Amino acid sequence: MDPLKIGGSGTPASPATPEGVAPPERKPLALSASRAADFRQCPLLYRLKAIDRIPEPKTRAQVLGTVVHSVLEDLYALEQSERAPERAVELVPAAVEHFYAVGGGAEVVPLADRAEFQTEVAALVSALYGIEDPRRFSPAACEQYLVTSTASGTPLHGYLDRVDVAPTGEVRVVDYKTGKPPHPRYQDQAMFQMRFYALMYQRIHGVMPAQLKLIYLRNGSWLTLSPDLATLVETETQLDSLWAEIERAGEIGIFPPRTSRLCDWCNHQALCPAFGGTPPEYPGWPGRRVVPLDPETPGAGHAGPRST
Repeated sequence: MDPLKIGGSGTPASPATPEGVAPPERKPLALSASRAADFRQCPLLYRLKAIDRIPEPKTRAQVLGTVVHSVLEDLYALEQSERAPERAVELVPAAVEHFYAVGGGAEVVPLADRAEFQTEVAALVSALYGIEDPRRFSPAACEQYLVTSTASGTPLHGYLDRVDVAPTGEVRVVDYKTGKPPHPRYQDQAMFQMRFYALMYQRIHGVMPAQLKLIYLRNGSWLTLSPDLATLVETETQLDSLWAEIERAGEIGIFPPRTSRLCDWCNHQALCPAFGGTPPEYPGWPGRRVVPLDPETPGAGHAGPRST
């Protein structure tokens, strides 16, 4: 993605559109769990990521998560009896090689650190066996991309790491994390993402997941939640209210910064008025995506990049 023109010296600008040539059409927006969290943290952060689409440098933590997810997806693609711990570790080198060949790996993890990185991926993959045995069941879906909307029309999309369906029909939605588990007082924020996924699944399939499970591979722990109808109704109400705020901000073009301790890790301080920066010229509100609510076309697999 080309960065939009940014005020100030030494900042990138997109090429001018040739005279008489219409600029490329901007896709309407939809709400993901991560972009919802961005807006709640800082409206300007949401704008820079979702509307301006300012590129951000990849981090080691991000690519570590991407590679681990890739290995686990490959693991569950094997026959159930083949998913021994040793076989899982054997899948790691190919995933790391793909990361370096296609994902620009050396820019994030120098080649000198490749062996250490590969060892860390293998350790996180192996940690799954201390939580559950992949040989005992087969998921209904891995890396499933869902697109839907709330009853009020708020457009939603996102990836589900794994969906398990029991022989008796109960559904479990699972998400893997390669970072540290949250402090207990922030666990509800962590489960917001899972409630988001549960709502999407229920809207598309008409089935409420019996369990939501967040697996923290780094220390072999997990969080679970058994949602009920009241939980999903509350989540839907929160998302509708949040989307209404986003639409109001989008229509008038005002996304104020909201400072917090998280600003220390933000990549966009140079574009933030709170830090003396200037945001790029507002490109306009792309509008809402119209999503047909059709349970026969939920979308699955790698229907698109993991962007939000």
